[in-house]
Amino acid sequence: MMRGMVGAIINSAGIVLGGGLGLVLKKPVPARPQARVQFFLGVFTVWFGLKLTVTNLNGTIFQRLKLLGIVMLALVLGKLAGRILHLQKLSNAAGQFATRKMAAAGSGRLNDGFQVTTALFCVAPLAMLGSVAEGLNGFSSVFIIKAIMDGLATLGFLATFGWGVTLSAIPVLAWQGAMIAGVEWLEPVWKAHTQPLRESVNATDGLLIFCVALIIFQLKKVAVAEYLPSLALTPLLTLWLW
Repeated sequence: MMRGMVGAIINSAGIVLGGGLGLVLKKPVPARPQARVQFFLGVFTVWFGLKLTVTNLNGTIFQRLKLLGIVMLALVLGKLAGRILHLQKLSNAAGQFATRKMAAAGSGRLNDGFQVTTALFCVAPLAMLGSVAEGLNGFSSVFIIKAIMDGLATLGFLATFGWGVTLSAIPVLAWQGAMIAGVEWLEPVWKAHTQPLRESVNATDGLLIFCVALIIFQLKKVAVAEYLPSLALTPLLTLWLW
């Protein structure tokens, strides 16, 4: 097993557990408990995101400001690239696909449920953000957040699509495992420029995870998917400007 597969496995286990609970309970979780879980997930996401950012802004005051400047520039350029690539529209398309499938649910429910949940869970921003964090640092707690969110979603989808929704755990594990492996494959590059590269990417990742908390709390609808290219731009800008 790869060094960083633990979080991806936990995420997939959350999907299976959500499906199992749905089969046992035979009804969705009431709104009030879901709201409580959502609140605690939001709090934990804020804490994890800000902690990841703050703990990676190290060095002298000048070095911290320079690193923060690189991160902010990467976010600006990343959002521009994301808009050009229409990443948020692609992410929204997954939700629209799920809505259409739920409205037309009938025969072939098992296959529809598998397609819907696979699309939603794989394109979710936390899939990439958690994979980057895990590939860089080992086990990432952000996958606990995603596991609970995906598990609750699976529990809700079960009533419409049946047990097939739990099968999405397999492609979710494969997709996130592939992203984690990709980050780990670049480890020689991280080691060659350990401090600036790793810290800048972690700081960017942390800010984007914090933005997910704003969505969870329904405070601001941040187009997180548009910012994802910043994770690729951050190390390039660090090598160029550091």
